[in-house]
Amino acid sequence: MKKPLSLLLVEDNEDDAILLIDHFRRAGYDTRWRRVQSQADLAVALDEGGWDLILSDYRLPGFSGDSALELVKTRGLDIPFMLISGMVDDETASAAMRAGAKDYLDKDRLDRLVPAVERELREARIRRERHEAIEAAEDRETRISAIASNIPGMVFQLEHTDDGNLKIDYAGDGAAMLFGVPPAALLEDADLLLQMILPADRDSFLDALARGAERMTTLNWEGRIRVPEGDEKWINVRGSPLQLADGMTRWAGVMLNITHSKEWQAELSASRTQLAELSSYLQRIKEEERERIARDIHDVLGGLLIGIKIEVSLLAGKLTADDKLSERAKRIGVMLDDAISTSSRVARELRPGILKEFGLAAAIESQAEDFSQRMNMPCRVLCADYDISSSEDTEVAIFRIFQEALTNVAKHARANSVEVRLMQEGDEIVLQVADDGVGITSVAFSKPRSFGLRGMRERVAGLGGTLEIRSGADQGTELVLRVPLGVAQKNPQDEEARG
Repeated sequence: MKKPLSLLLVEDNEDDAILLIDHFRRAGYDTRWRRVQSQADLAVALDEGGWDLILSDYRLPGFSGDSALELVKTRGLDIPFMLISGMVDDETASAAMRAGAKDYLDKDRLDRLVPAVERELREARIRRERHEAIEAAEDRETRISAIASNIPGMVFQLEHTDDGNLKIDYAGDGAAMLFGVPPAALLEDADLLLQMILPADRDSFLDALARGAERMTTLNWEGRIRVPEGDEKWINVRGSPLQLADGMTRWAGVMLNITHSKEWQAELSASRTQLAELSSYLQRIKEEERERIARDIHDVLGGLLIGIKIEVSLLAGKLTADDKLSERAKRIGVMLDDAISTSSRVARELRPGILKEFGLAAAIESQAEDFSQRMNMPCRVLCADYDISSSEDTEVAIFRIFQEALTNVAKHARANSVEVRLMQEGDEIVLQVADDGVGITSVAFSKPRSFGLRGMRERVAGLGGTLEIRSGADQGTELVLRVPLGVAQKNPQDEEARG
């Protein structure tokens, strides 16, 4: 393929111009050219632009090669300018070269025209590429500087030596806002940074640098500083390591002020703690209220129902077998039996005395039996560890979670059976409840009004345990609860009552 060349000729002789163009075409150039012979025409051509090379005669009518060169220079154009003339002595040619001409050629000896032009085009391309690289570097530096100045922190480069010394190579403008000192102060004395880090956090910062340098991993450190004004701040230091030839590690990154974030985290943690305490308090109040209601049902309502049952039995005994009232008295007696059974079951669910008297395993078995009778569904306790002994709050919470799990089975599972395991594994109590129902979908987990699941999770969180609910399509649902064993706390009054 022919090489393109845009050539501007400053020449008053058309034959000489055609001769020059013929040299380039024979050398394999696809030449686009234009001939001008006055200063005005040259100015118009230069304004159009796009020229790779300017070849100029030295003497033209009312114009000269020196004038043409001066016009190119005043425009600030980096276009190779070469003189071609048969009437220039060596001294004039040397003066033109010193003024900026790239070469001088004799019109009668054009054998080196093409090599000289190719040399100058090559050098012009190198100059252009170098200029573009410099401009790109300056633009990149400007953009990086602009970004660094707008980061709410300090961009830095620091070196960490094997003996633990620090050297700060670069500190952004954010140093004044973050540390209250100008960047130059940190560049001059890197120990100033260490002095501002609180003594309790200083070793962890140096350890983080040492570990990162050893493993060449990203630095991510948080700690406290005290600025010269006396204010205490939290900062986050993030940086990437680079191993230098002398064995030192250079870190490049940013230091950010995270004081507000830490304050928000502390406030959020305090709020969560208060909510947990409130939830625990409400649970205790609820259990106390349930115990009171259960006691009233058992002692008052249960006593009244038994009394009515006795009176109805006495009344029925005075009636003859063929008396119509006798049959009605029997039906009342059956309903009273159902009422007594129901009130007893409700009292056990509200506050099962068996939990306090015989422990968690017995209460789980009793609840499973009540569920089987009420739902006409097998609820088998395959394993119950009777040696489990934990705090009363822990046992009550596990029992309530078990109740809620059975309630969910009754409402949603469409199951045919339920299997329960209660075990102690190490320092944990493990409760497993599995059904063979339709399973639970991910949508059910994310429902905003899934208060049953939310309540179970809150209870487990209060115990410091974990709750996992596994399910698959048509494979039923399995609940696995794990909570710390805790310390058994027995009420002395309860022990005296049992004695």
